[in-house]
Amino acid sequence: MSEPPKTVAIIGAGIVGVSTAIWLQREGHKVILIDREAQAGEGTSYGNAGLLASAAIVPVTGPGLIWEAPGMLLNPDKPLFLKWPYLPRIAPWLIRFLSHSSEAETRRIAAANAAIIGDSLADHQALARGTGAEKRIVPCDYLYVYKSRAEYEHGALGWDIRRRHGWQWDELDAEALRAYDPVFSPQTTFGVKLPDHGRITDPGAYIKDLAAHVLANGGRFIQAGVSGLVRENGRVTGVHAGGETIPCDDAVIATGAWSKRLTASLGLNVPLETERGYHLELWEPSVMPRTSVMVYSGQFVMTPMEGRLRLAGIVELGGLKAGPSRAPMALLRRQLKRTLPGLTWKHETEWMGHRPATTDSIPVIGEVPGTKGAWLGYGHQHIGLTGGPKTGRLLAQMISGKTPNTDMSPYTPARFTR
Repeated sequence: MSEPPKTVAIIGAGIVGVSTAIWLQREGHKVILIDREAQAGEGTSYGNAGLLASAAIVPVTGPGLIWEAPGMLLNPDKPLFLKWPYLPRIAPWLIRFLSHSSEAETRRIAAANAAIIGDSLADHQALARGTGAEKRIVPCDYLYVYKSRAEYEHGALGWDIRRRHGWQWDELDAEALRAYDPVFSPQTTFGVKLPDHGRITDPGAYIKDLAAHVLANGGRFIQAGVSGLVRENGRVTGVHAGGETIPCDDAVIATGAWSKRLTASLGLNVPLETERGYHLELWEPSVMPRTSVMVYSGQFVMTPMEGRLRLAGIVELGGLKAGPSRAPMALLRRQLKRTLPGLTWKHETEWMGHRPATTDSIPVIGEVPGTKGAWLGYGHQHIGLTGGPKTGRLLAQMISGKTPNTDMSPYTPARFTR
């Protein structure tokens, strides 16, 4: 190890936080997980789609979005929603976000994402090896379904980007799609089957299993809100949490959409917003899709889980404080009826959470400029579960004084000082 053993405080016990903790322990360091919730994995790491979406490298932004977005916001059948009173506050962020919607920017962002999520199944398997979480990882295909081939061809740029990053797939006409999985409606006439993906059978339990491994190997868990980092001579020496000061050599901010305030206290203004996402869980469904499915027309994912089918997706812009909206959930229900007609279930649960989104759709991974020992790991937008293990490993390597075998320049926090 390039650095002597350290004590590292990790703020946030979601997938990025627990992944960082495990890889730091494997590097020989002591770790302290700090979270405002009583247990790990209670936030977005619980409520995600449960899919290890390695091929989901193409950002939401893309050519044409800047012109399509207004119409989408006014159409209740489109998966983009806005709490209109929040518009004045989000407008500066939104302008910067949409400025990345050229083809060149789409390809650049996809290349950055590919390095973080392109081998997600293997990354999760390596992370979970020897822990109680291994049993919750299921290798699977990732199936995109469309109303028509023309709808598929409308996304030609995204598929070209995937092809250039090494992805191969099978195109399924209506007959081949029915042969692969007969659960879909007759209106679903085209599919794309991507191999070498994975799914998590219970994301919340998965994170808790990983956190239990951290504790079993000498890590600490502290339930507390963090008010700031302690610095002396430009270096982190502790964390203010729950009215106490917790000494540490390094600290990692991995609190997802809530990371902006702590980062700003270190003098760095990361343009971060929440993309509010929803999920609907159908318990004991009458049929279950064979694998994880992206319903392209609704931009949501269906994932088979333990005892239930989870539908997750939608983008709503509305900040961290407002409660859930009914329209996104209503859209999920309409899309479900169109995709799996006749599906029945015993009972259901609803959830709304917060995806952390930077203006350039690339996560922030690295050391805060001007503050030694302060590290950031957040901003993964729709691919947090997918990219968590790789992010944690990269952070652990850098904290240990090692040079990762990945170009870290796209993710550097310093890009927001320019």
